[in-house]
Amino acid sequence: MKKHYIIAAMIFLSAVLCACGKTKVDKVTSSKEVFIPRIENIKDDFIMGMDLSSIISLENSGVNFYNYEGEKDDIFKVLAQSGISHIRVRVWNDPYDDQGHGYGGGNCDIQTALKIAKRAKEYGLKMIIDFHYSDFWADPGKQMCPKSWKNFTIEEKAEALYNYTKESLELLKKEKIDIAMVQLGNETNGALAGEKVWMNIVYHLMVNGAKAIREVYPKALIAVHFANPEKEGAYLDYAKKLAYYDLDYDVFASSYYPYWHGSLENLANVLNTIADTYDKKTMIIETSYAYTAEDSDFSANTISETSAVTKNYPYSIQGQTNAICDVIDTAANRINNCLGICYWEGAWISVGTSSLAENQKLWEEYGSGWASSYAKAYDPDDAGKYYGGSAVDNQAFFTPDGHPLESLKLFELCKKGNEIPLKAESIEDSHIEIDLNENIILPEKVKAIMSDNSKQEVAVSWDDFDEQEMKSNGVKTYKLHGFADGKDAYCYVSMIEFNFLNNYSFEEDDNKTAVPTGWNLNRIKESNELYVEEKQTDSLNGNRHYHFWSKNPDSIEFELEQKVENLSAGKYKFAISIMGGDAGRQEIYAYVKLNDQIIAKKEMKISTYNNWDQGLIDAFDYNGNDELKVGIYVKCSGEGNGAWGKIDNALLNKVGE
Repeated sequence: MKKHYIIAAMIFLSAVLCACGKTKVDKVTSSKEVFIPRIENIKDDFIMGMDLSSIISLENSGVNFYNYEGEKDDIFKVLAQSGISHIRVRVWNDPYDDQGHGYGGGNCDIQTALKIAKRAKEYGLKMIIDFHYSDFWADPGKQMCPKSWKNFTIEEKAEALYNYTKESLELLKKEKIDIAMVQLGNETNGALAGEKVWMNIVYHLMVNGAKAIREVYPKALIAVHFANPEKEGAYLDYAKKLAYYDLDYDVFASSYYPYWHGSLENLANVLNTIADTYDKKTMIIETSYAYTAEDSDFSANTISETSAVTKNYPYSIQGQTNAICDVIDTAANRINNCLGICYWEGAWISVGTSSLAENQKLWEEYGSGWASSYAKAYDPDDAGKYYGGSAVDNQAFFTPDGHPLESLKLFELCKKGNEIPLKAESIEDSHIEIDLNENIILPEKVKAIMSDNSKQEVAVSWDDFDEQEMKSNGVKTYKLHGFADGKDAYCYVSMIEFNFLNNYSFEEDDNKTAVPTGWNLNRIKESNELYVEEKQTDSLNGNRHYHFWSKNPDSIEFELEQKVENLSAGKYKFAISIMGGDAGRQEIYAYVKLNDQIIAKKEMKISTYNNWDQGLIDAFDYNGNDELKVGIYVKCSGEGNGAWGKIDNALLNKVGE
């Protein structure tokens, strides 16, 4: 009898799952290849999101995805097994030209979003809808108006946005799509749908978008989305404007890409201030990291080894794992009211690895590249010139042929941790500066970056290099190769003219400091102003310089000098620069003193604004024992409203024999 009850219960459960349109999946339980730290305090409803906007175009281009056993499988199922809970999808109004050709980037209109949402629904994945309110990419650099709204007044545009939002969401609701969150724009840093005035952005557009969302999906969270949290005060200004116009929203969401957006500590501080001040939820709505520096689709990637970005983690599967685990840990434990994170386009892999020509055909036909040539009709200055494939295939969680990386498991396994024996993942690059006149000595040890992102010193052996050539080619940086713990090691050697002076361009001092750090001021006459000034346009180097001015005649006379400590014997040169105006009669020179006696000097002259004169003493001998001072003497009679000037860029360099 009990057996019958069990069978009946199983049949009932199966019927319920079928009725809900959901397929049960078994979660991943371990990884033999990546170390995954246990992250505390991850709540049951913490969002582990994945933006999958390009997926339909990829599959139409012939891309297949596989499970961890190497079998062809539904990517939505693989993501669900890996701990992904939400799927995010961007929505463009009309990403097609007048001939019906797609602009690319997945051709992400509402119909595409519906196809993705139906697939997600099958595996119980909730949806995040990201309305760009544009026909193509919207980001901090551009927020273009949809074609059909181009000639609208702001009132007409607001009404159109309301209708578009409502109709799009009604289409999803008709199919019983579970919408968890809806975005009012994408990275709207001061612009939306062509509008650049905050009253229009918020009061007219966002307010009407929020109204439509509440009417169709009253339980869905409404999110605003901004980028560049590293810009001081920007997020607080955005939040203040949203409050001023009384926008109805729930979530203040941020992009956070470790390459560009500063530290996680800064991100937490900024979002905590907004959460506490305005009683809002927060979220890291976009993030990613590269698992390799290599490109796989013949279309350049945003991130490579030559990219000028912050690289806090190796470009490896373990490096990707550590980077995103740190983002999750910050969201779960350091940001107030944080709902979770969403990885951006974690499946946007290559449509093929055979040739550029083959890929271009697929990108053009199915819109599976970031932009097609047809986008020129809408975005001629960017997409129309630089259209191509995926710029983030090396930041995906799948290999170029569609197999999941072990790093994808982090979304599930970070809740309990996954420990494996630690090993060196890569070798941290070394950076040294060598004076052109000194011997080149490379480090004997370098730091190995371990699986858990800790660092350990290991011995290194360097390949042979031509020291004489490096010293004779002047100021230049070289990349030298070696091996450490069986892995490639690199040392960037900058050949420089080493400056033996401290605070040589006065950058160490606060504005209005009278006596610069490391310097001595001998004020012979009482000038009105003698201090460090912060003004980049008046500086020869950096943002600061030493400033002088006096309104009274014959009141400018001073020495600014530095005593040089612990300098070895040899031949040296000294230079310092000055510019200014209204000097009248003047006596100005750079000098070198030994035991307070001038042994060399170079006459200098003030002429006109921004016309810098360098006083160069090109060679003097130093025995290593005498007291050495270098500096500048300035005496001006002044004319008109008084003499003034700026001093900058003091250099003490060794001279080759």
